[in-house]
Amino acid sequence: MQPPIKKCMQTAIIVAYMFKRTSKKQLLIRRTIIYIVMVFAVLVIVAGTILFILGYRIDGAKGNLEQGGLVQYDSTPNGASVKTDGKMINSNTPTKQTVIAGTHSFEISKDGYDTWKKKIDVKAGTLEWLDYARLVPKDLKTESVAQYPQVAGEVASRDNKWLMVQEKSDAATFQLVDLRAKDIKTTTISLPASLYSDAATQNVKHTFTMQEWDDGGRYVIVKHAYNDKSEYLVVDTQDVGTSENISRSLSLSLNQVKFSGTSGNVFYGLSSDGVIRKLDISNGTISRGLVTNAKSFDLYDTDIVTYVGIDPANAAHQVAGIYRDGDDEPHVLRVVNDLTTAVSIDTTRYYSSDYVAIAEGLKVTVLKGRYPSSSDADNSSLKQFADYAVSANVDTLGFSGSGDRLVTQSGTNFTSFEVEYQRKTDAVVSTSETAAHTLRWLDDAYLWAVYDGHLSIREFDGTNVHVIMSMEPGFDATLSQNGKFLYGIVKNGDRYELQRATMVLN
Repeated sequence: MQPPIKKCMQTAIIVAYMFKRTSKKQLLIRRTIIYIVMVFAVLVIVAGTILFILGYRIDGAKGNLEQGGLVQYDSTPNGASVKTDGKMINSNTPTKQTVIAGTHSFEISKDGYDTWKKKIDVKAGTLEWLDYARLVPKDLKTESVAQYPQVAGEVASRDNKWLMVQEKSDAATFQLVDLRAKDIKTTTISLPASLYSDAATQNVKHTFTMQEWDDGGRYVIVKHAYNDKSEYLVVDTQDVGTSENISRSLSLSLNQVKFSGTSGNVFYGLSSDGVIRKLDISNGTISRGLVTNAKSFDLYDTDIVTYVGIDPANAAHQVAGIYRDGDDEPHVLRVVNDLTTAVSIDTTRYYSSDYVAIAEGLKVTVLKGRYPSSSDADNSSLKQFADYAVSANVDTLGFSGSGDRLVTQSGTNFTSFEVEYQRKTDAVVSTSETAAHTLRWLDDAYLWAVYDGHLSIREFDGTNVHVIMSMEPGFDATLSQNGKFLYGIVKNGDRYELQRATMVLN
């Protein structure tokens, strides 16, 4: 046993050692180690965050770190559940999920509705938008909301607020249907006899044909044919007394007229001599010839004209081109060395780029860039973005309203092209009919058409097809502004009905 004094001295020495002041060298080493650990931790966290944002995940099957893609989901109606490859994710639409790159099957479902399904090859590092799913009720309810002894024409406004129904083609009377509320309202519009030519002349056959609404949903262009002549009227549906006779006010023979803007006063028109001009009936002005030898044209936004015509330098060639308001000359984007090949052109803007699609026979070309201007020596500002072949001559082509999808139709076959993903899909309409009907955009993702006496809808790539209700071909179909109802004209015995299907359940 150690003496008490010796034991106390040993304890004092140990305590003194424990409380010995740390040297500067030791402090520097300690701080350096702490800083290295902190920097390493920050780098790991930052790298992990960046990898997560870029879509990298651990593949559970392989155990590898792989880059995936972010999928954004939404549906109409929303609040729907989502399955990826048969596994439910833990949130409802709208929602998002990162998946490993590769082909995946997706399902969006909600009680009372058919399940929406899609299979997509998701690319690494991409954002896949599946935000357009339209869920259709399993038990579709239809009802008649208006009856007519006969219907010669019907056109829906682009804002989904109005329908213009024409009972007799030889009468200047129309029914304006307000779709903004559940209980629709109808107003009769009768054109004043002073608006159109030969109104009081005996034995003159008159035919009135509605052409299109303006983007603002107030004005309608009506073509009036009488004897062997024709003229164009712009009808103000809110104040019919201010309607104008475009042809008469400008003393111009026209074959085609398109609205420019929402004033109801400014148009682009194709005259009978093949010249496209800008028209302003409020000022009584006609522009110089903007395009010559044109056969047809269309208008994007308020000032971009696309046209198909005959090459002024060679009458045996066709041309497809574009004219931008204010340019000195039109820009020919395609020359076709014969007059028999089917040629179509359309244009749009998606994000910050201009796109032009041209169909020539069995070939479709998509150009990207910016529209050429007068100062451009050539059309090099538009570069070839994609080209692909179709099964038959293109009957129609058109971009969706948002500009991210292009659909070309060849009979009952159609092809979709997704601009963002450069993804092409071929599809066909299943029908017993031999004649094709034009597919038209219902919204930015869905197409509609009438086949076999029924209105059907399908997505741009031909998937998720639904037969909605009976409908007569040759009339317009439209969703209500809130998307709750889908309207169309059906013949029931010896009368016609405006019918609607409930697309969103209460």
